[in-house]
Amino acid sequence: MIIVHVFVHVKPEFLDAFRQASVENAAKSVKEAGIARFDVIQQADDPTRFVLVEVYRTPQAPGQHKETAHYQAWRDKVAPMMAEARTSIKYTNVFPQDQGW
Repeated sequence: MIIVHVFVHVKPEFLDAFRQASVENAAKSVKEAGIARFDVIQQADDPTRFVLVEVYRTPQAPGQHKETAHYQAWRDKVAPMMAEARTSIKYTNVFPQDQGW
C-alpha cells in the first residue's frame, strides 16, 4: 500500500467550489481498481486547508490515477483556487497490514 497525503491551501472565496470539485473527484477515484481509499478532509481550525488522503493498492496506481480524465479535470479546475502550490508526502503503512482494501 502507498499512502499519499496531499496538502492544499485554498483561497477563502473558493472554499465551496474546491470542496465540491474535490468530492466529485474523490467519488470517481474510489471506483478505480488501484485505489483503496480516497478521503477529502478539511482542517478544523483553518477551513482553507485541506488534506487529500489517497491510499493506493500498487506502486503503479498513483500514476494510473493521474492519467484519468476525472483527475485531470479536477487538477485544472482547482489550480486557480489554490493560495499556494499543493504539496504531498508519500507513506507506506506499518499497521494495519493489508486489510483487503
